[in-house]
Amino acid sequence: MNINTQIDLSGKVAVVTGGGGVIGSYFCRALAAAGAKVAVLGRTLETCESVAEEIKSSGGEAIAVSCDVTDKSSVEAARATINDALGTCDILVNGAGGNHPSASTEDEYLDLDKLDDPDVKNFFALDTDGIDFVFKLNFLGTLIPSQIFGKDMATKEHATVINISSMNAFTPLTKIPAYSGAKSSVTNFTQWLSVYMSKTGVRVNGIAPGFLATKQNKDLLFDQDGNLTDRSHKIIGATPMGRFGEPEELLGTLLYLADEKASGFVTGITIPVDGGFSAYSGV
Repeated sequence: MNINTQIDLSGKVAVVTGGGGVIGSYFCRALAAAGAKVAVLGRTLETCESVAEEIKSSGGEAIAVSCDVTDKSSVEAARATINDALGTCDILVNGAGGNHPSASTEDEYLDLDKLDDPDVKNFFALDTDGIDFVFKLNFLGTLIPSQIFGKDMATKEHATVINISSMNAFTPLTKIPAYSGAKSSVTNFTQWLSVYMSKTGVRVNGIAPGFLATKQNKDLLFDQDGNLTDRSHKIIGATPMGRFGEPEELLGTLLYLADEKASGFVTGITIPVDGGFSAYSGV
């Protein structure tokens, strides 16, 4: 029996959508550190360039590519750029996603006394344009890159798609029905695509991050004095490990799924990395 505990992605081309973001940038750096050539994709080229330059300054290989994952022609253009510069994709990380305030309620529970109160944005007042934006970004933004890059990947002996879902896919949170629904669709699509691609060399899996403490969401988790908000107290109370996660704690799962030597018989799953949140019933 030969057991190799080292993740070696040398010679692989990794494409990371949302690569200029907080979590996406960690993914890019980790894949590069494991030897992959990394394409950092995002809407804002400057942030992607910053990540790519950091990788190159550390001795890795990376390029930054501006891309709108909800626009098929934009993704096709990105693929052409990447194929010319790095080669065809071996590892696709669909990390682009997010929510929108117009698709979220202000109340956790419907108060009939405020059913028609114009000052309370309840479920019935949600903006369908905002909901459409959230589903396009999270679901179509995962499906379209899987189409465009997956066609090249299907001809390879080993390739992998890693979709970034959310613990919302298992247990929907209050206030964010569109985001929860969209991430549920990502997890369902992960299962569907894994079966569809199962006769090729492509494996399809997902990661469902729990609550992470990042600069991006610190205003939601902490007040101006650095204390937990009321919502954060609920989160911590429902997380058996009793704390928020750190972006670095996603990287072991990412690299495990990226390496066919480590996870070659693993496909169609979404792994929660959430401190036990999705497993806890509250009692």
